[in-house]
Amino acid sequence: MADTPWHVLGAGSVGTLWACRLARAGLPVRLLLRDAARVNRYQQGPGLRLLEGTHETTFALPAQTAATEEPIARLLLACKAYDAETAVASVRHRLVERAQVLLLQNGLGSQQAVAAALPRAEVFFASTTEGAWQRDDGTVVFAGQGFTWLGSADGAPAPSWLNDLAQAAIPHQWTPEIMTRLWRKLAINCAINPLTVLHQCRNGELHDHSPQVTALCEELTALLQAIGQPDAAHDLHAEVGKVITATAANYSSMYQDVAAGRRTEIAYLIGHACVQAQRAAVPVPTLESLRQALLQALRDKGLPTN
Repeated sequence: MADTPWHVLGAGSVGTLWACRLARAGLPVRLLLRDAARVNRYQQGPGLRLLEGTHETTFALPAQTAATEEPIARLLLACKAYDAETAVASVRHRLVERAQVLLLQNGLGSQQAVAAALPRAEVFFASTTEGAWQRDDGTVVFAGQGFTWLGSADGAPAPSWLNDLAQAAIPHQWTPEIMTRLWRKLAINCAINPLTVLHQCRNGELHDHSPQVTALCEELTALLQAIGQPDAAHDLHAEVGKVITATAANYSSMYQDVAAGRRTEIAYLIGHACVQAQRAAVPVPTLESLRQALLQALRDKGLPTN
């Protein structure tokens, strides 16, 4: 239904970006914040601030805690992958029968866990290339127009709420092959992000480490083919090279997390790939060596390794 509110859980950069665009399109949006203190703090400010180019807009969206009684029929879960299960558990009692839950997490593993925890909900997966980051003052900067692929966890047909995304000018497409999209993105991330952390470099500087990139792409290609994802494996090395060139001046999201002393999503990126490789009996010595080196780097900095 057109008047069904979007409840947004995870008011970070991506959650804020989506919430603001949905609200700007005249769609009802509710923010779900962790506790009453956060709601009070949010309500004392002007609202969500979105900067697009030089144009800043403020959206004073209503906010509530997970304990609020209002039923949830449409949930956008935009938190980090490692918080997804706990976050959705906090509002599970509010989900109506056949509630629609859209998951915007990086990597793989958290989506399957959330879907398994919500057997009576309609769960949808998304893979997005949209970029946004949060300034120290809380303003979210829209860093670059991207594209979002969406699909069902169980092969269900395209939902009616795609009209909301079109109304909100969120570039998207429905695909029955959402797992291919998610695996492709995970593989690209595995070939780039961990290396930028270990070499302390921007993406473009990985051209100086091409033997490592090549070895990782070869192993990831073999893994994807072994687990039944040949389309995700197609020309992976060439695609990784294009991404490195196109984002040469950027620091990867994992690099930024480590630099800021934040927990990374290692378990849902390279960790998930290594687990799947072990299950499929596919040797990935370069990938596993990289994972171990990354884990040690995180330990050295006193950061979580899960």
